[in-house]
Amino acid sequence: MTDDPSSSPAVERKPLTPAAQRALAEAEARRKAAEANAKPQPKEFQGPNGPEPTRYGDWERKGITSDF
Repeated sequence: MTDDPSSSPAVERKPLTPAAQRALAEAEARRKAAEANAKPQPKEFQGPNGPEPTRYGDWERKGITSDF
């Protein structure tokens, strides 16, 4: 059983206002522009091994955590 409202024919939605439709179109255009301009992240050299050690503004190294 899914909770997807689009699969249920009994669910009727109110039509969107023109302002809401424009906002959705602008957001989609911004998403497409951001994807087109996205640059791949450079590979990190001589960085820490394993998962990212920064958590909550702290740096963890060999089990010792220090604040920046």
